[in-house]
Amino acid sequence: MTEQAVGADGPAGVTAGGIIGRDRELKALRADIGRTGLDTLSGRKAARSRVLLVAGRPGSGRTALAEELARAVAADYPGGLYRVRLTEPDGRPVPPEDAARDLLGALGGSAPAGAAEDELTGAVRAALAGRRCLLLLDDAADPAQVHELIPDTPGCLVVAVSEGPLTGIPDVRPCTLGGLGTTAAVALLARYAGRTRVTVDPQAAQTLVEECGGRPAALLVAGGWLAGRPTASVADAVLGMRGLPSGADRSARADPGAAAPVSGDGPSIRPLARAFRLAYGGLPPAAAVLLRLLALAPAGFADAQIASALAGCPLSVARSLLADLAARGMLRPAAEPPGLPGGPAYRLPGCLFPLVDAALREREKPAVIGTARARMLERLVRQLRSCRAEAERDEEPAARAWLEKLPRELRFPSPAAAGRWLDARLPVLRTAVRLAVEEGEPATQARRLLSALARALIAHRGEEAAAPELYPLHQLALEAAERHRLVPEQAAAHVNLADLDAAAGRVRDAAARYRSALEAAREAGDRALAGRVMESLGAAYEELEDWQRAADWYGRALTLRLSRGELAAEVRLYGRLGTVHGRAGDWEESLRDWRAAAAGCRRMRDDAGHARALGELAWTQERAGWPEESLRTGAEALAAARRAGDRRLAAGIQLRTADTLDRLGDPVAAGVQRAAAQRLLSETPRLA
Repeated sequence: MTEQAVGADGPAGVTAGGIIGRDRELKALRADIGRTGLDTLSGRKAARSRVLLVAGRPGSGRTALAEELARAVAADYPGGLYRVRLTEPDGRPVPPEDAARDLLGALGGSAPAGAAEDELTGAVRAALAGRRCLLLLDDAADPAQVHELIPDTPGCLVVAVSEGPLTGIPDVRPCTLGGLGTTAAVALLARYAGRTRVTVDPQAAQTLVEECGGRPAALLVAGGWLAGRPTASVADAVLGMRGLPSGADRSARADPGAAAPVSGDGPSIRPLARAFRLAYGGLPPAAAVLLRLLALAPAGFADAQIASALAGCPLSVARSLLADLAARGMLRPAAEPPGLPGGPAYRLPGCLFPLVDAALREREKPAVIGTARARMLERLVRQLRSCRAEAERDEEPAARAWLEKLPRELRFPSPAAAGRWLDARLPVLRTAVRLAVEEGEPATQARRLLSALARALIAHRGEEAAAPELYPLHQLALEAAERHRLVPEQAAAHVNLADLDAAAGRVRDAAARYRSALEAAREAGDRALAGRVMESLGAAYEELEDWQRAADWYGRALTLRLSRGELAAEVRLYGRLGTVHGRAGDWEESLRDWRAAAAGCRRMRDDAGHARALGELAWTQERAGWPEESLRTGAEALAAARRAGDRRLAAGIQLRTADTLDRLGDPVAAGVQRAAAQRLLSETPRLA
């Protein structure tokens, strides 16, 4: 069965080795899959997939139960299991278009760059049509997030994880989780603290379970505290928990080893907050520093590279600290494809994020936080540059030389490995860019990260395939430029977005973008960019068959190029003007334009360009009613094509000349021209 983690933790339950103490809930969920729905009861055929809801507060083990259910029923859904995280650990909803596009990519579908949210979700449902798939939508903050991704087919199953009910989604029966029963909670504690300590003092174990409120996450963290202290007893953990203030007591700040209380601590999360403070207070100093700084990690994701950059320590130390934090219940293994370079990766659980973030704000100065974030972003930029260089090393000597100077730990073993890393880490990298923009990072740093990601995507996927990912990146670039009042960057972002709109067929949207770009370019005094935008506006109106406006914008661009003495651009624009004037039936202007284009090519000693311009001039002369002049010009074009050594071009000119001779009533001469053209084409090697 196919398993895809789409911006999700993957199979990250609260335990290693299977779930504990949720047999009744698991049985009820499995029964709900096959129960009769409201549509069937009313005599209608089910129109959409069955939706199951696992509800519970953060730390209740809701994701673990959903994962266990997915494993149990996987064989019934041969179309694959697809996990989608809908909320970041810091509580921000994942942008709907990101979730939809990632899921669409995992399903093998596609949507044009800049597609609207409803278009993306429609494409997702179309890709799911006819399949029996299982969707695990983790940490849904809003019913609309789930509703948009429900397949329009009864053959799929959607398992949603949320804190509360999914109001507005019909026929959903929630499975609401509370704390574990005492027996199951003690068994979970024993899995991490060790069975011997629990067996020796069962009463203390039961008391610790009560202190943790039976919450799996709290038990996991308390067990991690015991795991990190082999000589401590379960009773010591109980005393430690009882010695800590409640979540509402700000006196916890007096304890230099304790995390700061979190605003909004309520009775339902106090056990987790107190267990966290116990475990956090027992961390070695280096591990405590890294844990605090992991609140800065994008999407709560950390591998050795990110951890090393945040903490400013060697990679080997970062790997050891991450493994230690995971063993203490502070991190969860992240689901990643096998064989991905970089070693094990982890995620900070969403239920712990508010506590870790509060500890960061309490213990670290803003300057330290800013420096750590800057180191992390710079490390991501270097990784992306390395990723891009791997794709370009065979064609670009500069890329190969740059890689040779790069430290070994930042290099990828092969271009394929670099591509796999980019695909797997794309949701994290996208989040890093978005946070850099939203957090108001220095403009240069946010731009460098954004540019590095865009260039890596183009290098590995090509511009056309990368376009759907590039569009939101350019939108972020525009947002960053507007935030920092960087007018040249605003113009560039508008141009990039307009180019993608035009390529996707949204020509009117592209024209509006180009106008915004032109305003910004003029404000910035960038005449070169202004000329490029005017030409693009002409192309947009040409696509819309608005010949008058197209000619107007091409003319403006030509005037600017003439003032700058850019001969190649002048020739190109004369040719474009000749085309649109000809399509508008303005033969006099078209003839003038093509003569100017031909003259410019002659000045540049571009025989092939000269031949093409003369060929277009000959065709325009014929359409204007001057066939004899067309034949003379065609002969000049043929001579120029022969000088250029371009047989295909020469053959094309002769075939067009043959058509003119036919219309003049000279089929014999036309046949001679066609025969000569065929000889040229037969002598020309075929292109691969």
